[in-house]
Amino acid sequence: MSSNFRHLVMGLSLLVGVAAPWAATAQAPISNVGSGSVEDRVTQLERISNAHSQLLTQLQQQLSDNQADIDSLRGQIQESQYQLNQVVERQKQILLQMDSLNSGAAGAAPAAGADAQSNAGGAATDGQQATAPATGAPVQSGDANTDYNAAFALVQDKSRQDDAIAAFQNFVKKYPDSTYQPNANYWLGQLNYNKGKKDDAAYYFASVVKNYPKSPKAPDAMLKVGVIMQDKGDAAKAKAVYQQVISKYPGTEGAKQAQKRLNAM
Repeated sequence: MSSNFRHLVMGLSLLVGVAAPWAATAQAPISNVGSGSVEDRVTQLERISNAHSQLLTQLQQQLSDNQADIDSLRGQIQESQYQLNQVVERQKQILLQMDSLNSGAAGAAPAAGADAQSNAGGAATDGQQATAPATGAPVQSGDANTDYNAAFALVQDKSRQDDAIAAFQNFVKKYPDSTYQPNANYWLGQLNYNKGKKDDAAYYFASVVKNYPKSPKAPDAMLKVGVIMQDKGDAAKAKAVYQQVISKYPGTEGAKQAQKRLNAM
């Protein structure tokens, strides 16, 4: 029995690479023979593996957060571009009205004025025919980023608002998991609002608030819902929506605009 026991211990010692003499190892408990070194190494490897896994997870989360921030900034830049284009367009209209008033004050002959307007109208028609862009939403490329940019480019073309709506509708259906979903729905709301389709606009704005409440577009989208309610003459609902914007998104531009509208009501 004792001989078998010694053979067993010796085998274990050789297995784990213990170089100590048999006389020394024979006196040590079986549980300590070589097990400390192997267990330490296994534990250390497990710790290294866990640390690498945690680091990888942190890097992936950071990458995801950075992408979300980039998409958010991109949406804000596009919104600013759109608003700037609207301001420029209004300034052009004001300048045209001023030119028209100045022309009237100069005392131009009615007949000559009519001829000039007719010629100008004909030239404008010819110019429109010569430079009119092709109609129809752009063909989707299969890349969400490319297709979103193509759809947004149509927003800035006043003659292709219907194409922009179609492009964003296709985008929403084709890329349901895209980080651009809040922006796409927001622009669908804005485009429909510009066309006077306020019920459709409210639907898309509400979709942003409901499905993407943490999106930077959510405060503005909720504000637009209130604006539509106010346009329809439902002051009570409009006030309730404005108050929600202020309480849910404090400090945002949407909340500031909501407070201004509340103060004016």
